[in-house]
Amino acid sequence: MAPADDLAAARYAHMRWNAPLSEEHAALLLDRLATPAGARVLDLGCGWGELLLRAVATGGAGTSSTTGTGVDTNDTDLARGRALAAERSLDTRVTFVDRNASAWTEPADRVLCVGASHAFGGSAAALDALTGLVSPSGRLLFGDGFWERPPTPEATEIFGDQTMTLADLVEQARASGWRVLHLSTADQREWDDFEATWRAGRQEWLLAHPDDPRAADVRDELDTQLRQYVGVYRGVLGFAYLVLGH
Repeated sequence: MAPADDLAAARYAHMRWNAPLSEEHAALLLDRLATPAGARVLDLGCGWGELLLRAVATGGAGTSSTTGTGVDTNDTDLARGRALAAERSLDTRVTFVDRNASAWTEPADRVLCVGASHAFGGSAAALDALTGLVSPSGRLLFGDGFWERPPTPEATEIFGDQTMTLADLVEQARASGWRVLHLSTADQREWDDFEATWRAGRQEWLLAHPDDPRAADVRDELDTQLRQYVGVYRGVLGFAYLVLGH
């Protein structure tokens, strides 16, 4: 790996998925999503598509096999997703596409949009747009941030003024025509693990390369991010998972 790429690879190296989510919580969400054999699964803003791959793997093989499409614009994440699909013998059933999530127009039976509402212009715009991408009797897994407590100006500056409370997010889903089939939120341990694993690869890189010309910038970046998490939005920003039907 070229030196210019090692930091990019380290950024997500310890992350299973790019969201505050435990194995147990993920299993619950996939159960509530209830992906049937032969379904088409679409993951918008998929990253490397871990939830997509697991959803597809629950489907049947052969003529009734479940298929999936992951849509993202990050080349590194897409390459990781393709490699994971090949490792699990899912590369003939899962395709990763380099495209902006908001530009996708083909509906699917099960749609995932976790942490990607920004690609549509925010929570409300995403919930409206996604109604046209879920097939009749289909389901949407929508994961999005919300304010657990009133934010400080610094928190609003980091996450934007379109972030809603949980009550407003649920009401927006209803106003967009969705019925809430399942609602759960990330707990504090999931958040702490998510934040720690997001930094872990770069922390290890820094310990291994203290004299690298990039080390000072990486150290400052990590220290700033940890201060922001602990001092600004830990316990303030929540993350909700909604399984929706319409």
